[in-house]
Amino acid sequence: MRVENRVDGAVVRTVNGLTARWGATAGGGTVFSAAGVWPLLALLADGAAGPARQELADALGVPADRAAATARELLAALGSVSGLDAALGLWTHHELLLREEWLAQLPPGAHGAFGDDLVTAQERLDRWAAERTGGLVERMPVTLNRQTRMVLAGALALHTTWRQPFTEQRLTPESGPWQGRTLRGLHRRSVRPDRVGVAGTPDGFVTALTVPGDNGVDVHLVLGEERMTPGQVMAAGVAVVERALALTPGGALPYGEVGPGLRVEREPAVAPEPTSLDVRTVAYEVRADHDLLSLADLFGLRTATDARFGHFPGVSAHPLAVSEARQSAVARFGALGFRAAAVTAAAQTYGSAAPQYRYETTVVRVAFDRPFAFLATDRDSRLVLLAGWVTDPAPYPAPGYAGSAGRPTPGRP
Repeated sequence: MRVENRVDGAVVRTVNGLTARWGATAGGGTVFSAAGVWPLLALLADGAAGPARQELADALGVPADRAAATARELLAALGSVSGLDAALGLWTHHELLLREEWLAQLPPGAHGAFGDDLVTAQERLDRWAAERTGGLVERMPVTLNRQTRMVLAGALALHTTWRQPFTEQRLTPESGPWQGRTLRGLHRRSVRPDRVGVAGTPDGFVTALTVPGDNGVDVHLVLGEERMTPGQVMAAGVAVVERALALTPGGALPYGEVGPGLRVEREPAVAPEPTSLDVRTVAYEVRADHDLLSLADLFGLRTATDARFGHFPGVSAHPLAVSEARQSAVARFGALGFRAAAVTAAAQTYGSAAPQYRYETTVVRVAFDRPFAFLATDRDSRLVLLAGWVTDPAPYPAPGYAGSAGRPTPGRP
């Protein structure tokens, strides 16, 4: 069952809106998952009271009394997306008593307990994070301490294989931030020129390319004008994914330089050929660790961190405040496919021979050879699962390099 059959399209737009707002804070290479944060915030909102409850509801974009039900639907739907594994876990100190009605909102089997042996408990949490992400995220992003009474965590692991693989080759940009570097370039040519297009935004023009996976997951690469910020480009990417921003497709573009990194031209051919799309991009691996409390207003966590008061009476009779909220994420884009994962956790305490050319053909050429955005999405619902900004692509390996033993070569999912 696809996401749109379980969650209203308005919720998809709400989660994507959080993606765009989070992206607006990016200042460099990053990867993050608003879809991984949203259900946790919703479950907290359900158990919150007072100003903390309203702040969380405002960040979520849904009323607090609907938050938990919507979170359950979203988690169930995420788990049904082919190529996506989603999980939620709750661990509480053995002395903390939870309200049964709030605990019932969680998926079956999600609740565990920990005692005063924090080393063993931390190992168990780290193992959960690694297992739920196929090893991409090796540990839980929060650390237990003597004051920790509850940890609420979510994990997403995404993988897809390209319908049409890329060919690896050296790429040496002649201008821009990557000028002079020898990168692990990726190239492919197809007869689907409309997989790329150009759109105008108030901030400038963007070029968007869809790279379809074989399981209903698409990765969108978005290149903006050089003067645009990462947040402006990512916001445009979200609008493209939601079809709120109209693209002029490659097959309808005139000859010449028609968009960032995009050119339409004629070239000689030995036989009649349809218009083709020539794509050059880079392999990359992006990792990021996020302190959500540094963006407390974005996530509705400002009041909830005030340890002088308890903010979650619907969770427990004991006064609880959010002491940590973090996400660790990773994304790999390579010749054969895409892999990504994110783990989000919130801790509470008390208080990624020369031929004969006789014909001409049209070629739409796009090159992602300077920093760009990426958005991994569920094709049917257009929910953004992970998003990020690429600033440091994989270098082309030296002759004889075979990668680290037992680990994927960077850029090879």
